Formats: sequence, C-alpha cells, structure tokens
Amino acid sequence: MSNIRIGFIGTGGIAGWHAKQLLELPEVQITALSDTSEGNRVAFAEKFGLQDARQFSAYEDMLEQGELDAVVICSPHTLHFRQAYDALDRGLHVLIEKPMTCSSEEAEQLIQKAEESGKVMQVSYQRHFQPEFLYIRDAIANGEIGRLTSVTASLSQEWYQLTEGTWRQVPSLSGGGFLMDSGSHIIDVLLWTTGMTPVEVKSQLQNHGAPVEIDSFTSIRFAEGVLAGLNFAGYAPGWNETFAFCGDNGGIYYDNGRITLRRLNEEPIVPELPEQTTNQDKSFVDAILGRHEVLVPGEFALKVVSLSEMIYQAAGYDPLKR
Repeated sequence: MSNIRIGFIGTGGIAGWHAKQLLELPEVQITALSDTSEGNRVAFAEKFGLQDARQFSAYEDMLEQGELDAVVICSPHTLHFRQAYDALDRGLHVLIEKPMTCSSEEAEQLIQKAEESGKVMQVSYQRHFQPEFLYIRDAIANGEIGRLTSVTASLSQEWYQLTEGTWRQVPSLSGGGFLMDSGSHIIDVLLWTTGMTPVEVKSQLQNHGAPVEIDSFTSIRFAEGVLAGLNFAGYAPGWNETFAFCGDNGGIYYDNGRITLRRLNEEPIVPELPEQTTNQDKSFVDAILGRHEVLVPGEFALKVVSLSEMIYQAAGYDPLKR
C-alpha cells in the first residue's frame, strides 16, 4: 500500500491536530470528511487545504462512497462504538479518539470486531509517545525508584466553564463528565506507566448543578499492593496537572511537564528524557504499513474504560441514566 486514503468522522476540535500530523506524512492522503455540521466541514477543508476531499454529512455515506483505507474518529464519545464498528465492518483501519468507548461491553465488542476484520485499530492516547511519560514508564520498569508503593495524580481544569452548552455536558453524547473526557488521559497514564491492575475503588463525585459530573476524588487499591489517588477538579481557574510515583527507593514527580527524580536525603535530579520519535497518527500509519505493532491497542484502552466504569459504579453514578 503506497498511499493510505483517510477519511475523518468529525472535523471539530481535536481533528485539526490529527490533520496536521497526518499531512506531514508522505504516505497519507486525506480524501474524505464527514460531519453533521457543514460549516465545520468547510472550515476544516479550507484550513488544511483539503478542498479536493469529498464531504459528507453522514459518516455512513462516507464509508460507502468514500473509497477509503482508514478513518480517524473525532466525534462525541458515545458515538465512537457504532462508528468504529461500522468502519471495521467495511474493512477499514480505525484510529479512535479517547475514550475508545463509554462501556467495557462495547470495548470488548470492538476488540473482537477488529480481530475478525484483520484491520488496525488504535486508540489516540498521545501520552504514550511523549518523552515525559516514556521516561516515567521506563524508570518504573527499570527499578529507578525501587518497588512502587503509591501513586497520586491530580488534574484541575476550567472544564466546567469551557464546556457549558456543548456536547461534552450532554450525557447521551459525552457518556460522562470531566473524568470521561480530560480525566481519561490521567487514567491512561496511571495504568500504562505502572502496568497495575485495579481491584477496589472508592469514589466521591460532585456535579455543581451540571448534567454530568465535574469533580471526582477516587482511591484505588491495586492487585500489586499499591494504593493510588485520582483527584479531578473540573471546576477550577485553569489547567494544573501533577503526578507523584513513590517507591521504596525514591520517587518520580511530574509537575506540569517538569520531571524530577528524588531519593531520600539526596538532591533532586532532573533526568534526561528520551527523544520523541513518533506520535499517535504516525504510529497508526506505520502499524497499517506493517512497520511495527499497534502501539495503543484496544486491549489496553479497554483497561482505561473498565477503570472509568469502576469509578462511576463506586460512586453509584450512571451518566446515561441521569
């Protein structure tokens, strides 16, 4: 396959980042766009010089008529399952924005469908390619801080204010609130960097009058004996993200992109980070071309979906039944 013809399902928000990265690749052509908003489609085509791409209001029509090899799904969360399933059923490779689905049952069905189709299905968790998180994962695996004992992760964002009146606060489209959206990245980092398996969850949620949860505070016990705390504050004045990975021989601290390695009674170390060699879009294309395996497979994304479910269930919360 010399040229990979890609269609977009959804052309708002994050779709622009995917288009930018894909257009840097000589093997890729963006040949079709689908979005229920004609304005979004036209603006997207103009911004990225895609005037020759065919445009569709319904993704089903694009799948049938678009002459594609792959799709990138950038639609509201609850639509991911049906759209990805239909694309795989058409024999297309699929890159899905996070979260893969809003339920573990749907995630398992997608994984099975991808296996049956023999096509690449990747989930767009971009932190798997970023130097800071590659360092953290490798350092934990290599025993830089000894045996992991606890993890604390915190994310604050003006999410409530920024998403008011948008689909992200409509449960039937979002499948949840701040945790299901921005919080999915934090859950991804927690599970991917540590490789741990959650077995018990306790959680408290606060809606602040919104149709979805805004703040959530969660404690997790893992099968490996490690405890973790996830603190998501979606009603905040701005973005602030921290992680503390503590072990019996040190700790790794992430503070808004800055990393330090600390050991008892020693000066903090600012470690050298690995170079970034790929991203979510390039790795997707390389997997299609057989250059390497799928780097963020559905089997991993299912773990993120499952822990998100556990947190909601522990709080007695079902966004889709509110």
